[in-house]
Amino acid sequence: MTQLRVKTLLHPLYHDQQEELTNLIENYDELTTYLFKGTRNSIKIATLSTGQRVAIKSFKIPNIFNQYVYKFFRKPKGLRSFEHAERLKKLGVANPQAVAYFEYSTTTRIRNTFYISVLVDAELTYRDLITQKNYPNREVILEEFVRFSYGLHEKGINFLDHSPGNTLIEQKENGAYKFYLVDLNRMKFDQVMSFTHRMKNLAHLTTNIQDIEKMAEHYARLIGKNSKEVFIRLWLETIKFQFRFYKKKDLKFKIKRFYFS
Repeated sequence: MTQLRVKTLLHPLYHDQQEELTNLIENYDELTTYLFKGTRNSIKIATLSTGQRVAIKSFKIPNIFNQYVYKFFRKPKGLRSFEHAERLKKLGVANPQAVAYFEYSTTTRIRNTFYISVLVDAELTYRDLITQKNYPNREVILEEFVRFSYGLHEKGINFLDHSPGNTLIEQKENGAYKFYLVDLNRMKFDQVMSFTHRMKNLAHLTTNIQDIEKMAEHYARLIGKNSKEVFIRLWLETIKFQFRFYKKKDLKFKIKRFYFS
């Protein structure tokens, strides 16, 4: 059996807990509390000896081709998540505190990768907000979320997975809302975010035309444009995104049916 090499990156705050964190990764299969269980990736919850709860994301082993790609040509998703978390913090963008990154590989191929972060026990995600029309202070939260997204754009951040489930929303004691980005591996920094790029980024969030109208109104005030112009562009980009999404989904289904039928 091929001996796997282990690469470990620890945030400075957790250097003293390397042995404990390593044990968690080595016994990941024995952890039973899921935060998320998907076909590709899974996230489990564990409690450190300090009492702090952490989320451990296990990334699916890439296909053979990508095992070589991630070894030599592109950073693995977990490593990007670890690095992006710290870069976002420096830019003033909240995200769950990075704890560690673990990578198992051979001399030529990447195998398992894990990303550990502090668990943020937020009240809701943006997805909850768009599905719960009567959520308390919904209009206020929606406006603050648009301001948060505008702030990302102004800082040159293009969050490629700016989707409904990837923003956690927490209400602070003073009543204000704080937004945390999660699922950080697909992200670009130092981008020139044109008006079109901004609308494409927001187009991933909802297909509800009433919410899109409200988002357009809020964003128009921030960017100094006519709200109708913002709405038309955002609605157009939403339609285009949905078309590409379902076209890609249909193509994947046809390929699976061709090979496995």
